[in-house]
Amino acid sequence: MAAVSIAFEAPENHRGACPSHSRPIDLVHLAHQTMGDKALEIEVLQMFARQARRALQDMTGADAATTAAVAHRLKGAASAVGAFQVSAAAEKLENKSADAALKAAVDAAVIEVENFINKLCR
Repeated sequence: MAAVSIAFEAPENHRGACPSHSRPIDLVHLAHQTMGDKALEIEVLQMFARQARRALQDMTGADAATTAAVAHRLKGAASAVGAFQVSAAAEKLENKSADAALKAAVDAAVIEVENFINKLCR
């Protein structure tokens, strides 16, 4: 559990870019959303990982309208937990839901976030 505490610590750095923004999950944003409750952060991240995986499954073989709707839901969920790279990729896919390259970018972003979450939850 010590690794979780360290992973969620954010240095006070008022100069320059926040290092949390370079991670697949913005842990500072997540801490604000959960009011610093570490157990809740882990629970929310695990739920998001399941939801994101389900979204990828729902988009597999789906028509453009369904893909856009699923991408829209994924965008909102990702923004809520601080998975801003997933959110940005999902937004692009939402706007061009027939683009296979954008779908692949969403897949890659979700996999990166899942791996990050799995490392945090060990």
